[in-house]
Amino acid sequence: MQESFNEILKLLLPEIIINYFELTSYKKENEALHLYPKQINSLPKEYRQNKLSSKGFFDEITVQDFPIRGYKVYLHITHRRWLNEDTSKIVFSTDSYREEFSSRRNSCNTGVCVFFKRNQ
Repeated sequence: MQESFNEILKLLLPEIIINYFELTSYKKENEALHLYPKQINSLPKEYRQNKLSSKGFFDEITVQDFPIRGYKVYLHITHRRWLNEDTSKIVFSTDSYREEFSSRRNSCNTGVCVFFKRNQ
């Protein structure tokens, strides 16, 4: 069942959400669908050579995506953060997302994509 659920999500959500996040919950209201993707616990490619330790999550951000079946869709996105113990700085994934957008096949103009492009 989980496999087929993921296949349906691929049709409804931006590919970047499917590749780097897991849907942890949802809430359906009168005219809105609230989805809660949380970043999977996978070290950012650009920092794999460094020693990182998990430091929880950044504050949740909310992005409006395209409507689904007449419902406004809001993605409440939670990003992971890590401490780079080599530099004592907090880091997060950016290059991984940038790779997604550099491919013509994965270009998109949704609010989610604009958010990730803006935060490069």
